[in-house]
Amino acid sequence: MLADLSPVIAATAQWLTRAYPSGGGPLTSALAEAQARQAVTVAAWLRYPTPMDIALVSVTGPGGSARLDWLAGTEAPGPYGVDDAWRTWVDEVVASWAVCLLSTPELAAAAVTSLADSWHLNGAPVEFRRLTEPDDNDRRAAFLLRHPDLHAPVADLHRRQLLDLLGQGSGQEAGRGAAPPSS
Repeated sequence: MLADLSPVIAATAQWLTRAYPSGGGPLTSALAEAQARQAVTVAAWLRYPTPMDIALVSVTGPGGSARLDWLAGTEAPGPYGVDDAWRTWVDEVVASWAVCLLSTPELAAAAVTSLADSWHLNGAPVEFRRLTEPDDNDRRAAFLLRHPDLHAPVADLHRRQLLDLLGQGSGQEAGRGAAPPSS
């Protein structure tokens, strides 16, 4: 049984960086990967808040990347091969939440704040600055990852759940700029 979420985090971050590549050199790719990993980590900790949740996902599996591949237009030709086994550890909800967090630093800050008392932190200080306070280099490196129009089909899958979880469901939709319908 998994003691942590590292396979889900690694696979989902890898999926994000392949679906929305940096397009730059090694440094740019590393910056984009760091941001994807921070967003996926926060999303995974929100999605699986207890050791029991982690134990359950280790038994049932997170679902894989097939639907995400289709939505992002990155479908692999034919069935997955041995080199694609990592794709089975991709979590659709975590990927959806991660791109929501990447496109809206304010939402990312609220998510990180909500984890303050999480057992995931176990009292250790963890910094998510590249996620919550991206600088110009971060934004350039992860332009595709942070662009709300490009990843809208993925973000929209589970955005409402994230907003509700973070108590953001009554205001503007994060990353979309749409006001709620008037009554």
